[in-house]
Amino acid sequence: MAILQYKCPECGKEFEELVKKFDEKVACPFCGAAAERCYSGAMFSATGTHAKKCGGNCKTCGGCR
Repeated sequence: MAILQYKCPECGKEFEELVKKFDEKVACPFCGAAAERCYSGAMFSATGTHAKKCGGNCKTCGGCR
């Protein structure tokens, strides 16, 4: 489980949501529209080091280098 950042394309609100999977569909808690993942901030690998080219899709990732 992870806490991810989302932004609603309808109302523009930003929020965080606890999800079981990274590709889980999330609805905006303010207006109910489908929210989009927000990729802000630094991304880290499982080892705690910075990921150089992380697309955010862990299913197809060959590992952070």
